[in-house]
Amino acid sequence: MQAPHPVPSFPERLGALDLRTTPLLRTDVLVVGAGIAGAATALAAAEAGAEVLLLAKGELLDTNTAWAQGGIAAVQLPADSLAVHVADTLRVGAGLADPAVVERVIGGAASAVAWLEQLGARFDRSHGPDGELLLSREGGHSHARVVRANGDATGREIQRALAAALAGHPRITVRTQTFVRDLVVADGRCVGATALAAGMELAVEAGSVVVATGGTGQIYRETTNPIGASGDGHALCFRAGAQLTDCEFVQFHPTTLYIAGASRFLISEVVRGAGAVLRDRHGERFMVGQHPMAELAPRDVVSRAILERMVATNDTHVYLDLTGVAGDPRALFPSIARICSTFDLDLARDPIPVRPGAHYFMGGAVVDAEGRTTVDGLFAVGEAAASGLHGANRLASNSLLEGAVLGASAGRAAAAAASGRRGGLPRNVPGPQLADDPPVLLQDDLLYSLKSLMWRQVGLDRSAAGLRDARERIGFWHHYLVKAPLRDQRACELANMLTVAALVADAALQRAESRGTHFRSDHRKRDDAAFCRRIVLQRSPLGRIDTTLATLHPPTDPTP
Repeated sequence: MQAPHPVPSFPERLGALDLRTTPLLRTDVLVVGAGIAGAATALAAAEAGAEVLLLAKGELLDTNTAWAQGGIAAVQLPADSLAVHVADTLRVGAGLADPAVVERVIGGAASAVAWLEQLGARFDRSHGPDGELLLSREGGHSHARVVRANGDATGREIQRALAAALAGHPRITVRTQTFVRDLVVADGRCVGATALAAGMELAVEAGSVVVATGGTGQIYRETTNPIGASGDGHALCFRAGAQLTDCEFVQFHPTTLYIAGASRFLISEVVRGAGAVLRDRHGERFMVGQHPMAELAPRDVVSRAILERMVATNDTHVYLDLTGVAGDPRALFPSIARICSTFDLDLARDPIPVRPGAHYFMGGAVVDAEGRTTVDGLFAVGEAAASGLHGANRLASNSLLEGAVLGASAGRAAAAAASGRRGGLPRNVPGPQLADDPPVLLQDDLLYSLKSLMWRQVGLDRSAAGLRDARERIGFWHHYLVKAPLRDQRACELANMLTVAALVADAALQRAESRGTHFRSDHRKRDDAAFCRRIVLQRSPLGRIDTTLATLHPPTDPTP
């Protein structure tokens, strides 16, 4: 008989704090993360008069934002309107998007684009006398409204402008290559954090803390996310006692370049918006008839159609055919052309082998309109937060918009919350209880096992049996990992990934229906009566995952 797995317990922190031996930094507002959400937060807080310390795990140009190819959604054309953009967002959100948040973010799009241009971002414009913004159309959008830069390198251009603004602001201090290990909560308020930098520990005392760490894609074997997207902020908030929601909703991008043995690379949706189509190994275009928008259907629809076609044709991928694109695709998509050329693929001639990959995480900390979490003094924004903008699925190119608009709101609120509130960091905080003889763990083997398990059983196609098995295995691995001293960043990242994976599996098991990006092969239908509500997860006093259902408004999508 198989021995039962131990019940997993998630500790409040991964390490100890001792101010007798740990260098201490003090600031009004601590921002964790340097992408568009973190940068917008830091700049707004500084403009509100706060002293800001921004900690980035990598360099300022090495963020999830920098990897964004598509663009930032903002209505520009006379035939388009804010109301239509709102309707598109609510439809894709599959009943769970918050109408008030959707209207607020989309209403701020024009100002966000103008703000980024004021910071120096150079978006693509026509060569005519008016120099109008050039627009693309992406999946789920009923009109072309995606503002882009350098064809397919919008995020890189935005991040360049943001990095320059951060570096040049007199009230912002930036520390790169600094990994935040734990948030510190004292008397119910988040008062700072501990971090690892250059092989040493440091502590930060702050009036308020904003988590803006980006995504979680590295918990999956197939992902478009950079190596640093290990769900650190989600795990930080969970361990600190904040509520999280929407963790079952993981968006898979339909088209990542698939070359066996090579790193995955996102093939932006703007390529399909320009006329590229999907074909199987026999040359058959299979999206026609699957959805009225064909290749521009919402990403979950296209991703599952690709998976089904891979299974039907016994193949590892499908193909993206660019021969129908108007113009030279090598000039239209220079970054994609450059990557493909390293594999001797010519966009003007060769179909691109593609398959889905984990792309965006709708789940995150429960926040209000200004980014406040359920823990006093703690804020979250961007992909680390569940603002209500995306619901069960994200409309393409709404995420950069969210980071700019809600990041600015969170920054102002965090500055106000920090006023006169520095202090309160305990001098000594114990770490988790370690085993006398910690188990030997092969971290590379555990990481590969986790990513493979998540792809197989908590990916595009889920079932109760697979989710229960995944939840048990993840809990078993986590139980023993945290018994060992987690002295370096890599071990802490693995603990964070296991924590987030457990949250995804748990929420996916609770949602016994199919909605948005969440597909259950044993519950294929959407069930508004039982599940038009949010699944809220929180760490219990005993370290378990507590689950509740939060009642919401009626479904917000007009055509479920």
